[in-house]
Amino acid sequence: RWFTHFYVVSVLWNGFLLICLFRAEFFGESFPSWIQDMHHALGRDSQNKDMGNEHFSALLVLLLLWLHSCRRLAECLWTSVFSSGVIHIVQYCFGLGYYIAVGSTVLCQVPTNVRNGKKLSVQICWYHIIGVMMYIWASLHQHRCLAILANLRKSTSGKVVSLSHSVPFGDWFESVSCPHYLAELLIYVSMAITLGIHNVTWWCVVMYVLFNQALAAVLCHEFYQKKFSSYPKHRKAFIPLV
Repeated sequence: RWFTHFYVVSVLWNGFLLICLFRAEFFGESFPSWIQDMHHALGRDSQNKDMGNEHFSALLVLLLLWLHSCRRLAECLWTSVFSSGVIHIVQYCFGLGYYIAVGSTVLCQVPTNVRNGKKLSVQICWYHIIGVMMYIWASLHQHRCLAILANLRKSTSGKVVSLSHSVPFGDWFESVSCPHYLAELLIYVSMAITLGIHNVTWWCVVMYVLFNQALAAVLCHEFYQKKFSSYPKHRKAFIPLV
């Protein structure tokens, strides 16, 4: 239930960064001094080389990240039905820090001087289109899977009738135990594509998401297998056929 706090922080923080980057790119304004200090602390120096396409990619990815946080916040508030499970304080603090760091990581792909007062010239490339399409596809499936999980605890009228665990069926659940985790990975991969595929920093973020979500999926898969003797044997934990 407290994962909701992560998305509240992400919506506010990454929304603020998105506004700062938008104003800097389209109106030639400078970042606040403390953001510039953050850039320097993270090793990102000013650049004079014009990289307009990379600037637009970073702006687009920050927008996608913010939209993802908004959707997940809405799902936590109005879709998901949470049990009485608790979260470890270390995991909670790490989660809050993660959603602050991930938006800052996107922003740091843009030099502190942005475009030296010049307005951004938008140029849409093939990887922007592929990345956004993949993002939408993965987001739709993640929402469907979360809705399936929530409906297991609701009556046909939509009223919550149970907080116990049940075996989910439908959509990507037919192939894996945790398709919502798989969709989360694909969403981050789509952002890596949107950044132009070659951005090593963001692929490091993708690798973190891969290991984090894979671990959670394996634990959840093992829980299902132990709790339900008739659990579908063909289902994998995280990635179909793997």
